[in-house]
Formats: sequence, C-alpha cells, structure tokens
Amino acid sequence: MSVPLLAIDRVRKAFGGLVAVNDVSFEVAQGELLGLIGPNGSGKTTMLNLISGALSPTSGNILLSGQPIAGLAAHKIARIGVARTFQLVRVLPSMSAVENVVAGAVFGHNRLWGGEALTLARELLARVGLKGREEIPVAAMTYIDQKRIELARALASNPHVLLLDEWLAGLNPSELRIGMELIREISAQGRTIIMVEHVMDAIRSLCQRCVVMNSGTKIADGISASVLADPEVVRAYLGDDDDA
Repeated sequence: MSVPLLAIDRVRKAFGGLVAVNDVSFEVAQGELLGLIGPNGSGKTTMLNLISGALSPTSGNILLSGQPIAGLAAHKIARIGVARTFQLVRVLPSMSAVENVVAGAVFGHNRLWGGEALTLARELLARVGLKGREEIPVAAMTYIDQKRIELARALASNPHVLLLDEWLAGLNPSELRIGMELIREISAQGRTIIMVEHVMDAIRSLCQRCVVMNSGTKIADGISASVLADPEVVRAYLGDDDDA
C-alpha cells in the first residue's frame, strides 16, 4: 500500500477553551487537487496554518511522505516542500515583483541562487500574467497582482504540496476564469494542491474531491459533486429552516 503524500491524523488545535480544529483526519494523494471548504470560522485556515508550520497542533500528527512535520518551524517545513499563499496577501512591499519571487526560490524547497533563481522568477511571473512588470515595486501594484506574485513566489520553491488560501477571492469574473485555468494548469503538471475556497464553481470545476469542515470538525470527505449535495453540508452553509 502506497503512503499518501500528506496525511492529517487526528489533528487538534485548541486556543485555550476554543477548539479550532477538532481531531481532524484526511489524506492527500500525490498529484491530487483537494478542495478544503466550509463556512467562515470552520477551521480551514487554521488547518493550513498547521500544515505549513505557522501553528503547532495541540495533538495529532501531520506526515509528509510518511515523515512527521507537525510542530516544525514554518521555514523548515517550507524547505521540506510545503508552500502557500495567504488569505490576506503577504508580499515584501519594499521589493520588486521579481525580487519577491526570487525569495521563494532561495528560501523554499528548491533553494536556487543567482541567475538560475532570477530566470525562474521571470518565467513564473510571465506564467501568472505579469510579464513585463517584473521590476515594479509590489507596493505599487494592485491587490490582484500582488496575489499573482504570491502564487509565483510559492511555485518558485517547487513545493511537494501547494496550499492556496482563498486565492480566487476578490477576482472579477474574467480574472476568476483566468485564475481557475491557471490552477488547472498547475494541477495538470502534477502539482499536489489543497485549496481553501468559497467559490463553489471553482470547487466543482477543479476539485474531484473535497473535505468539508464545520465548527472545527470534518463533516464530509468525498467526490465533490456528492459532497456538495450532502444535506449536512448544505445545512452547514445555509443553516436549517428549523432553527428559525
């Protein structure tokens, strides 16, 4: 039996008396594009923070290719091969677009340097739609373009697992189509992706499988079409008429 690329095993995260993630388990196969969904406050971003090392779990295990990574520092997990974007964009505002992406190449899993890192950064900026804007300071760029830079920076590290935290949020309809196609292309090249997303059209279109969280617990895990039609999932998003 093959080992999953990423295994979340009874992971729990408590902040004092608040349990943000409550004994959640799921696995992600090599090359899978998994949707991680749920209403606001369900624990999705906390889960990404646990996987990426921004937070340490209270209990449970996180395994990457069978090796435990739970509780390691974020920079060590990045070097091992986990990269992410953030719900609220985090770029290096005093640096140019290309310098931001070079940072991903230098400090990530690949650890490229010099001309090799610069060439990769330019290629990735072109790939996310920013060709010709490489030298512009990111502080002078729009929020949407900063999101593109953040994605290029994550890809520059050549991660085993790419975590996208609402990367499609805030895009207009034409940008959304372009963004979905970009994610589809990245996935088609064999990249393993976990995407937290509220755009259900994107989940239906891109993710064969999704995991649903609500109030810190996993309430569904399976084929996206079936999961999104599950009455419990519908209630989690829309509420129950009987509660009125």
